[in-house]
Amino acid sequence: MTQVSVIGAGVIGLACATAMTEAGHDVTVYDRGEGPGPASCSWWAGGMLAPWCEGESAEEPVERLGAEALDWWAERVDGVARNGSLVVAPARDAADLRRFERRTRNAEKIDGERIAELEPDLAGRFRQALFFAGEGHLDPRAALAGLRQRLAEAGTRVRYGEDRDPETAPGDVVVDARGFMARSAFDDLRGVKGEMLVLRTAEVALSRPVRLLHPRIPLYIVPRGEGVFMVGATMIESDERDRISARAMMELLGGAYALHPAFAEAEILEIGVDVRPSFPDNLPRLTREGRIIRANGAYRHGFLLAPALAAQAAGLVSDPSSQPEFLHEHHRQRRTA
Repeated sequence: MTQVSVIGAGVIGLACATAMTEAGHDVTVYDRGEGPGPASCSWWAGGMLAPWCEGESAEEPVERLGAEALDWWAERVDGVARNGSLVVAPARDAADLRRFERRTRNAEKIDGERIAELEPDLAGRFRQALFFAGEGHLDPRAALAGLRQRLAEAGTRVRYGEDRDPETAPGDVVVDARGFMARSAFDDLRGVKGEMLVLRTAEVALSRPVRLLHPRIPLYIVPRGEGVFMVGATMIESDERDRISARAMMELLGGAYALHPAFAEAEILEIGVDVRPSFPDNLPRLTREGRIIRANGAYRHGFLLAPALAAQAAGLVSDPSSQPEFLHEHHRQRRTA
């Protein structure tokens, strides 16, 4: 039984711990935070399991591997909704909707009547939409709590308040899943700032994530239940993680209002700002340095790609000679082949 230390209890760290526990290894997770909370980038995630929507701008592995994430999460945690996602645009931006349709797969083009059937509160507001019936979503905070509970039941320890250095952490294998905090270990890990809001209103009900193709900022609104919605998110090349700009606040609220005017009276419950760790190709990466495996760079696809990244990391622990897709040396060899 291999002794594994996982450093970082965000979505990548907990997914890696889950995969390695399931593979029969003895795993301990360490996190420098005092407990789950807003200090983790995963806390502010949208939680959309939307591989085909993401295919509009993402690299091919995001769609292919992300499609497997829906089953992975549904088999391990409660609360995974699998009722699709909706992409809408104002009539003046119909060209943007057509462009989105050309760049994606597995979408049904629907009219206003069908929109009203799916989301009654959007009746009469949009003439056309794209419905991705096979997609889903989850509440990231609840999903991570579910993984922690599952790990505890399997005997895996998750220790908060312990800031471990990968170089000196115990174990036969150390998995560095610290996200942007591990930037000193890479030459090309950059930050992509995201700003988001959590709103509450009793005047709007949605059953699935809705993406609004807005001219200034593509917006998503994800229902959390009981009138709570996650509204996001900006993508700014910056490693600043403690300030939302006035412009972002106005654009997020303006986009929510454009989706439904009742959001103008919503209560702002939370304002979130954090940095997504990203490599130049916006794909995650595994690197191996002696006993240290680094899993990083999920960009905006943390919950979508964590299962695949975790499975590949666990494969490296079980078979160090393996060449998983996200192993960085493997990428270099493939590009020069």
